[in-house]
Amino acid sequence: MPDRLSALDASFLYLEDHTTPMHVGGVAVFRRPRSGFEYDNVLAMIDRRLALVPRYRQKVRQVPGKLARPVWVDDQDFDITYHVRRSALPKPGTDEQLHDLVARLMSRKLDPTRPLWELYLVEGLSRSRVAVITKTHQAMVDGIGAIDIGQVIFDMAADPDGPEVEDLWMPRPEPSPAQLVLEAATEAVQRPGAVVENARSALGDATATVRKVTGALGGLASAVRAAALPAPGGPLNGPTSTQRRFAVASARLDDFRAIRQTHGGTVNDVVLAVVAGALRSWLLSRGEVVSGSTTLRAMVPVSVRSGDVAGDGADPVSASATNRVAAYLVDLPVGESSPVLRLHHISHALRAHAESGQSVAAEALVGVSGFAPPTLHALGARVANGFSDRLFNVLVTNVPGPQVPLYAAGAKMTEMFPVVPLAKNQSLAIGVTSYDGGVYFGLNGDRDAMSDVDVLAAMIGESVEEMIGTVDG
Repeated sequence: MPDRLSALDASFLYLEDHTTPMHVGGVAVFRRPRSGFEYDNVLAMIDRRLALVPRYRQKVRQVPGKLARPVWVDDQDFDITYHVRRSALPKPGTDEQLHDLVARLMSRKLDPTRPLWELYLVEGLSRSRVAVITKTHQAMVDGIGAIDIGQVIFDMAADPDGPEVEDLWMPRPEPSPAQLVLEAATEAVQRPGAVVENARSALGDATATVRKVTGALGGLASAVRAAALPAPGGPLNGPTSTQRRFAVASARLDDFRAIRQTHGGTVNDVVLAVVAGALRSWLLSRGEVVSGSTTLRAMVPVSVRSGDVAGDGADPVSASATNRVAAYLVDLPVGESSPVLRLHHISHALRAHAESGQSVAAEALVGVSGFAPPTLHALGARVANGFSDRLFNVLVTNVPGPQVPLYAAGAKMTEMFPVVPLAKNQSLAIGVTSYDGGVYFGLNGDRDAMSDVDVLAAMIGESVEEMIGTVDG
């Protein structure tokens, strides 16, 4: 049988347009070693490890007449130098120039005739640094057992032990149009309902896809109820343009833990309180009307360890195996002037969600084919694209990462910023990742609607400082 895309994965291809490219990304910054981190070395290392991610040498092939969903086929002309690219900033490259490059790269759709991923090695950064920018289409993130390209290039030591993977890849012959039609006809006989489903998908019927997913997720009661209570209006929901802006902020994980220990709640609660404080300052800086009852609704897919609903970090070795997922719609109290009360409101709201059964647990997500991706940032993007823009104002994904250093080709990674894509009519998505004692915020904004995204990033730092000031001792 063909390796056919799931209905949800195919929907990301059908729904993609020039304003909403459907790829997730990341920016990793490395301290450049004296040798070994040149383009040719990185290219050779990735080439050797592609055996661990076979999907990355496959492309999407459409079925003639769209009689069935597309299939994955080996790319007979796979060219790794197309996917692993070299870029450079004018020395000494600044962080702002790097962020501009990220925004331009993330604005462009991936080539649908090739494997749906790209990786850029960016040289020329100041202070002897190098950056790696990744882009992966959400259609490739097709199950909890999948492995992302970023997971393959990282090592736990500068000089990892053990042999490299033996890779004797030979592409399988690509099926002919007649074979694709025959396989589609065979499936239609075996699964008559798939014919109607495929026809709807081919027409880009987003409503049908959302209904299917919502129906399968019996625990998604909160989203169903929220549909009758739209998210507050404001500057974060508007027509999405073709271009993006990107900005970052960073903090120390120990500070978030100290805030949690003083005021209660979880580290994730503190992250959301920090975001709420920054959004409050940002709204005021724009002259928006902010009253004591003003809220902004966030969609928050939360990474938690099995048996640890607090989500306070993850085992650096087995995080991918032990993490489960809970997704929430949370009203951020941006009208509240007290940072401590903002935190208490958010903690109370998240506890209420968990206790009322309004969360979407990993078990329910895995029950929908293709709905459980290997990275939780991708999960957040998939969830956001599956629901109406009326339900929320901003997407915030928070993924606990390893609290030990990671390396690639001998270079130590010093920072890692997620880039979460925008959903239709969304102006801002915030990805948060903790790594090696740091907390890293990546802000992906619409270029037209979020011309001041760098201002909001700076306000995240100010919001952290405001909350640290409330810590005892």
